Amino acid sequence: MNFQQGEILAFDKPYRWTSFDVVGRMRWLLCRRLGVRKLKVGHAGTLDPLATGVLIVCTGKATRRIEELQAGTKEYVATIRLGATTPSFDLEKPIDATYPTQHITREMVESVLERFKGTIQQVPPVFSACKVDGKRAYEMARRGAEVELKAKTLVIDEIELTDCSLPDITIRVVCSKGTYIRALARDIGQALESGGHLTALRRTRVGDIRVEDCLDPEHFDEWLDRQTIEIETETNQK
Repeated sequence: MNFQQGEILAFDKPYRWTSFDVVGRMRWLLCRRLGVRKLKVGHAGTLDPLATGVLIVCTGKATRRIEELQAGTKEYVATIRLGATTPSFDLEKPIDATYPTQHITREMVESVLERFKGTIQQVPPVFSACKVDGKRAYEMARRGAEVELKAKTLVIDEIELTDCSLPDITIRVVCSKGTYIRALARDIGQALESGGHLTALRRTRVGDIRVEDCLDPEHFDEWLDRQTIEIETETNQK
């Protein structure tokens, strides 16, 4: 493997790790292994710290393919708690409001989910990496500033109910780039005349890459030990 020229790897991002934690660990281990001070490393599609699953990481010249890889269709498994909302639409922030759920049935949930199939408009969460006037929305939101984001056009290819243990539901979603499953939880809660927020999220696929085929970043050094790695000198890099 030639990480200086460029490699593409997929990791199963652990819970509470940021996407940059994965990139940082990979870069540190590779630089140590290659005996270099710097190595270009980047990820293709951020995963929230409270989410787990497929995170694609590119090195060297392969970072040029990040935009292409980000465009791949994504699949998620999400658990939503109905009847309560949080400012972040997940467990990052505490519950700020509660709503009735006694009227909700499995049939209602299945009917509502059908409304989200196809091309939809979605307003991203204010606690997101979207930019407003050149600043990250989550940075402004955490300072208490008012953040107004515009709706984006997205495509939900598939959405199905896999478990209904009210007030918790679990759904599988296949969607386009830029879809916020946290925002989908918010919108599903509203469509059910209640509230909703994510309690668990796992990205199970990006394009053709499935989570069962991903590396564990906590054991990346052990995986590296089993690989044949090419190390380029300054002479053969020219």
